[in-house]
Order: sequence, then C-alpha cells, then structure tokens
Amino acid sequence: MVRTEAPPRTDRNLLTTAGVLILGVLAPLLDTTIVNVALDTLGRSLQVSVADLQWVTTGYLLALALAIPLTGWATERFGARRMWLVALGTFLAGSVLAALSWNLGSLIAFRVLQGVGSGLLLPIMQTMLFRAAGGRPSGRTMALISLPVLVGPVFGPVIGGLIVEHLSWRWIFYVNLPVIVAAVAAAVKYLPADVPAGRLPLDLPGLLLLSPGLAAAVYGLSRAGEDGPGSPTVAGPVIAGLLLIALFARHALRTAHPLVDLRLFADRSFATSSTVLLLAGLSMFGAMLLLPLWYQQVQHRSVLAAGLLLAPQGIGIGLARVSGVLIDRYGPRPLVLAGVVLTALGTLPFALADADASPVLLTGALVVRGAGLGTVIMAVMLSVYSGLGHGQIPHASSLTRILQQLGGSLGTAALAVVLQRGLAGATTTAARAEGFRHAFAWALALTVVALLPALLIPRTGPAAPEAAPDAAVDVAVDVAG
Repeated sequence: MVRTEAPPRTDRNLLTTAGVLILGVLAPLLDTTIVNVALDTLGRSLQVSVADLQWVTTGYLLALALAIPLTGWATERFGARRMWLVALGTFLAGSVLAALSWNLGSLIAFRVLQGVGSGLLLPIMQTMLFRAAGGRPSGRTMALISLPVLVGPVFGPVIGGLIVEHLSWRWIFYVNLPVIVAAVAAAVKYLPADVPAGRLPLDLPGLLLLSPGLAAAVYGLSRAGEDGPGSPTVAGPVIAGLLLIALFARHALRTAHPLVDLRLFADRSFATSSTVLLLAGLSMFGAMLLLPLWYQQVQHRSVLAAGLLLAPQGIGIGLARVSGVLIDRYGPRPLVLAGVVLTALGTLPFALADADASPVLLTGALVVRGAGLGTVIMAVMLSVYSGLGHGQIPHASSLTRILQQLGGSLGTAALAVVLQRGLAGATTTAARAEGFRHAFAWALALTVVALLPALLIPRTGPAAPEAAPDAAVDVAVDVAG
C-alpha cells in the first residue's frame, strides 16, 4: 500500500468558507426529503390525487436537472460568489412563494423555482470550496464538500415528520427561510468577490441538448415505480433523454467551449471515480427510498418514528470524517474499497430482516452503512478532483452533480419497481417483509457492483494540479472568505 505525505492542517479561512457554504446548502439538501414525507398531508389539504401531487416532487427534480449544466458556465462568466447569492435568492423566493401557494398549480410552479436554485447551489459549493483549498484536494477538504450531501436523506424525514405531526404543511417551506436568510447574510459578510473569467460564450446548442436530455431522463425514471419500466411514460422520456445526452456528447467533443467539458473523462482517475460516484448514487438514494418505508410498512412505525430510527445512519456519516485523515495518508483507492464493503455490510441485515428483527442489530447496521457511504463519497470526490487544473474545477463540479442526480434517479426508479412487484398482492406483514428483503437484496447487489470500477482508481494520493498563471490570485481571493 502506498503511503502519501499528509497535507497541512485545514486552515481557519477554509473552515470559515466551508461553514458559510454548508449553511447555504443545508435547506436545499433537507428540502426534498421533508417534502416527500409531507406529500400525503399536502394531498389531503389541497384535495388533489396522488398522481397530480407527484408533480410537486417531479417539477422540482426537473428544474434541478435543467439548472445543473449551467453552473460551470455561469460560475466562470459571472463569478462564483455572485452566482451563489443568485442561487440562494432563487431558492428563498421559491420557498416563500411555495409556502403561500393557493392551489396545486401555483405550488408546482414555485417548486420549479426552488429546483432551479437548488440545482445551482451544490455544484457552486463544490467549486468554491475546492478553490478555497488552493486547488489541492485532501481528505479533510472532501469531508467538508461531500458529507453535507448525505445529510438530507438522513435527517429530512425526522424534520418532515415533526412538521407533519405538529404544524401546518406550509411550514415545510417556511422552515427554509431562517436558514437561507442567515446563509445570505453570512455570504455577504464572509465570501469575497471573485474575478469572473470574462465574457465566455454560452454553448447554446449544448444547453438545448443537455438540459432537456437530463430532465427527460429524470422524469422517465421518476415514473418507473408507478407506471412500470415498460410503460410509454417511462420508456419514451428515458430514450429521448438518452438520445439528447448522446447528441450533446458528440457536440461537446467537437466544440472549443462546451457547456460541460466531457474531455475530463479522458483522465483515468476522473473516469473511474465518476463511475463509482454514479453507482454510489444509485445504491445510496435507492436504499434511502426503502429504509423509511420498511420501518412504516413492516414494523408499522409512524412517520416520525421511522425518521428517528434512521438517525443512526447520520451518526455513521459523522464517524466517516475520520477517514479523511486516512485518505490523505493512503490514497483514495483503499478507502473507496473499504467504504463499499462497509456499505454492503450495513445493507445486508435489511436484506435478511423480518418484522421481528432486532432493533439493536438494525441500528448498528445503519451506523455501519452511514460510515461506509460517507467514506465512499469522500474518497471518490478526492479522486475525481485529483490533478485537475483551475479552469476544469467548475466543469468537474457540474459533471459530478449530474452523475449523482442520474445515479440517484436510476437507483430510486429501479428499487421502486422491484419493491412494487415484491409487494403486489402482499396482504400480510410477513409477505411485505419478503418483498422488502428482495428489494434490499437488489440494493446490496448494486453496492457490490461498485467494487469493480473502484479497483481501477489510482492507488496513490492526489498530485497538486497545474494552476493557471492567475490562479494564485483567484485562490487567494477565495481563501480570504
């Protein structure tokens, strides 16, 4: 095993920047799971069908998919700090308006506005944090960047359950306001203005291919659980989306300034790590769909109780921060492999559990699973950014978010279909438990598949990237936050 030199301790400026940025993404990361928990309450309050209500979530996801590809260009063109404030303002406006919605149509429209803001925030956060770290990735930096992404699916159900049980549905949106207002104030005070790269041309043909392609694929996958994978409402959008994405890939490789630079995949570290990231998203978000449903439908827990029972996974994610030091010392590959194994071990008890499963065993499994997921995401993100130049960082941030979004949508769709078929005709608790065991077995298999590309990740730690002549100035500006 190759041992690399540990980097210097994370400095105060980077921690300040990280705190400001993590505060900004906290509400969007929690938002989706909070809303999902409250969908049943929303349906009763607005007196609409489940099929119509799904657009509250689907519209948000489509807007998010449309916005992500724009972040690389917008960050370079207008500056990261300015776009950060625009994204926060957009999400804030969408939250206020969603809380004031008067019918389903207005709620869907304002959720779309929220989705645009959310789609911009996470890639910009990754870009700003990486630059604030001086363009030199480390396990400590990746802990700051990657762990917040895992917070939402774990703690969102708890907050959503509390709101559903004790407050009006409008509070699932009002809860965002104090967080976003504080994030705007902190950003104005602590994030310095950076210098935009200049009047970069917008790749309009690429935008017209990639954003609709992603939105179509995400929409089709979101319908798979309800309509079935062979349904025209699933196959049609997915095929159309993949065709548009393929056309974008052809276009991007032939243009000088593509919307998202696919040439990054020529780098072995980026390509293999991105594949693991896609598979991790597939496994992580797919199982996040199953876990609260298992507690509710097999052990007959309330929404709030199910959310609280998922909290140990958050403890495991917190423990994964320790692996940041090990990543710096030994390189990303061993930690990715260890993280995948831990995630599989944490999923296995659910693939064997019945209604009488030991809560102590399942709690321990969730801690192990959280530690595995946190380690995988941190180590993979480190490998993704290894050796990238200053100007490549925004493109890498957009691509990683696109892959996580597609992986999450595909994993959720696949396991929703498996679960739906497993629960068809299940009228007893034992029959439902069997359906869930089958679905968790698929989640376990998807996790294990990630071992194959993980073996190809470079063993050694990252080399410092070559910076552009003015990169030192831009990095110094970022670190000053």
